[in-house]
Amino acid sequence: MKQSLKAQLSTTILVIVLFTIVVVSFLANICINRQFTSYVSKQQDLEAQIITSTLSQQYTEFTDQWNTDFVHATGMYALYEGYIVKVYDKEGTIIWDAQSHDMELCHQIMDEISNRMKIEYPQLNGEFSAKDYPLVKDSKTIGRVSISTFGPFFLNENDFQFIHSLNRILISVGMISLVVSVLVGHLLAKRISQPILNTVEITKQISDGNYGVRLKEESNTKELGLLEESINHLAISLETLEKLRKQLTEDVAHELRTPITILGSYLEAMTEGVWEPTPERLDSCNEEVARIGKLVGDLERLARIEGENLKLHKERVDLYVVIEKTIQSFEAEMKNKHLEIMQQGEHCELLADQDRLKQVVVNLLSNAIKYSREGARIQFNIYETRDTVGFRIKDTGIGIPEQELPYIFERFYRADKSRNRATGGTGIGLTIVKAIIEAHGGRVSVQSVLNEGTEFTVVLPKE
Repeated sequence: MKQSLKAQLSTTILVIVLFTIVVVSFLANICINRQFTSYVSKQQDLEAQIITSTLSQQYTEFTDQWNTDFVHATGMYALYEGYIVKVYDKEGTIIWDAQSHDMELCHQIMDEISNRMKIEYPQLNGEFSAKDYPLVKDSKTIGRVSISTFGPFFLNENDFQFIHSLNRILISVGMISLVVSVLVGHLLAKRISQPILNTVEITKQISDGNYGVRLKEESNTKELGLLEESINHLAISLETLEKLRKQLTEDVAHELRTPITILGSYLEAMTEGVWEPTPERLDSCNEEVARIGKLVGDLERLARIEGENLKLHKERVDLYVVIEKTIQSFEAEMKNKHLEIMQQGEHCELLADQDRLKQVVVNLLSNAIKYSREGARIQFNIYETRDTVGFRIKDTGIGIPEQELPYIFERFYRADKSRNRATGGTGIGLTIVKAIIEAHGGRVSVQSVLNEGTEFTVVLPKE
């Protein structure tokens, strides 16, 4: 069964945090215990030195006497702290012995320490052992003291309370961190999944044909923001394609309707005897058939160029010569409209299909002538860089509205919606231009200002 992204994120964050808390708590407990036992061991050594120093002060050299009351008090204090003390004078005579003084109490304390350490630290395998310390006063040895302790270290009741309190604090902090992480993980998962859910909903609407929907929320997450932008761009592209598809249907129908209607009316009139089938009327019918044939031929050429059948026969081509010869082939049309044409630039070679490249120049120049006013000027500029060659063709014609520029390379798209016979054409010339240029690995772009003119820029790789 598939889980939602929100559930997966929440579960993943929970597992990671739980694992982190367990590992950190475990390592922290080990480190703290090691540090604390090391500290306790040093404190026990320090405590033994304090006991030794305190006992050394209970001897009076002038009278050669020990203050047995203070020795007894010091020994009992040490006993309750877990230190079994036995004091000897310099001759080795016992001055005070904790076990002799209260054997039962000594065994009780020793048993309590041993049992507590075995329960809390079963791996320690500790036991009581005695260590002798010299009793020194005024740089003179006045005796010795034997101190028995549980080794290598032992913890008293207060120490164990501290360790247990510390463990409880660690557990509490871990539980609080776990709860906080679950809440934060839930909120984070919701914050991440919600834009994705919105995106899924929008894509469902787009798949149902509702291309006008848009994602309005802007995510602060870079990747989610890019996803939202991509979905919106996809919706815009599909909406545009849908409009172009409908426009294509209308345009093809329009292109076919006019000649078919004319042809049908002529034939009907001649069939019913209303008109005589004169050569002039038959020529008109032939013109309309030619128009239909031209449309079909354009569609076939476009299909070949855009499909897999477009095969380029590349050879070394001089771009300047191709443009020059193309201009010469349009001399009659330019003379009829009194157009001035200029060609600037140097001879530059590239690896290209000469016939296809000439077709590009023909289509662009044909449009420039068609939409230029009488007496206007058309200019070719040829340029070359290290890796590319190209040309710009600029006219001072009627121009193209700015809102039409993104669509002029689409099939059957024409800025002049009237499609009158003065301008003619089927609206696929620029589509063919773009297909040929892109097949060569190049690019074509356009700039235009309404009623001022249009400039097409073609860039092609040299190799």
